[in-house]
Amino acid sequence: MNPHSSTVEESDRGVLRRATVERVGLRGRRAPGDAAFRMLTLGCALVVLVLLGLIALSTTREAWPVLRHRTGNFLFTQTWNPQAGRPLFGSLGFVYGTVISSVVAVVFAVPVSVGIALFVTEYAPRWLRRPVVFLVDLLAAVPSVVFGLWGVLTLAPILQHWFDRAAGVAHPIPIIGSLLSANGGGGGSGRSLFTCGLILALMITPIITVITREVFETTPAGQKEAALALGCTRWEMIRSTVFPHSRHGFTGGVLLGLGRAMGETIAAALVIGSSVQVTRHLFSPGDSMAAVIANQFGESTGDFRAALIGLGVVLFVLTIIVNLIARAIVGNAAEATGTIGR
Repeated sequence: MNPHSSTVEESDRGVLRRATVERVGLRGRRAPGDAAFRMLTLGCALVVLVLLGLIALSTTREAWPVLRHRTGNFLFTQTWNPQAGRPLFGSLGFVYGTVISSVVAVVFAVPVSVGIALFVTEYAPRWLRRPVVFLVDLLAAVPSVVFGLWGVLTLAPILQHWFDRAAGVAHPIPIIGSLLSANGGGGGSGRSLFTCGLILALMITPIITVITREVFETTPAGQKEAALALGCTRWEMIRSTVFPHSRHGFTGGVLLGLGRAMGETIAAALVIGSSVQVTRHLFSPGDSMAAVIANQFGESTGDFRAALIGLGVVLFVLTIIVNLIARAIVGNAAEATGTIGR
């Protein structure tokens, strides 16, 4: 046996033994702090769950007088008449208005947000990036009531003219003609589900843009440089590296924007039209759950108040369902790419 080799092996074993002792010693000294920090983080996580549970429990208890006796009528009818001899509380029209206006908002906001994020991260010169980011952040700081007032005083009268023209052009087309019109034909008054969706799109665009931009910036530079080195154009590089790498975070940003749109109150109440109905005409007025709660809660008592709180419970459940569906979509996409969707 080579004496030099034996000496090297003994030296390596000595180094490994000392490293093991030091590691064990460090772990031993840090154990109390690690345990305390673990308990602290666990407590923070449990606080969130407890708060969600308390919100669900307290609101359901307040809405129980209506949910207990009229669950079917409350969930699956659209008649809302608190002043009738036998009050009628149907939430379907409000759920429909909330979903439709939020979907319209996402349809318009997502392409604009992706375009801004791509421009800032991939195309804009360095001197222009900071002003664009600042303007987007500034848009997010505008109060919702300002958006609502601008929508009802300025945008709605302008859109009324364009709605009339769009309804006339789309009228001969079977499905599009029904969507792009108001009840009874024409473009309506300008205060509509579509107008509400546009205002909400303007409000959620900064949220989706900020998250999408940050996710795009996490794409490894090596992957982008490799794609360009293989002869890809810039758009092909974005499509083959940036989009696949960013789709999970991008989905989260879209869902955050969708949640903001579904829960928006003042802006929606000012421009949606406050008309409870389930209609395929996007230029017709409608109403949303958050808007009707804001408009009518101050004058409500008894079962009327319980019904409004019940709308809050439905909105709470609806947002949870949307997040669960999105989580499933992200998880399936992650499994398809061999990653963990977290």
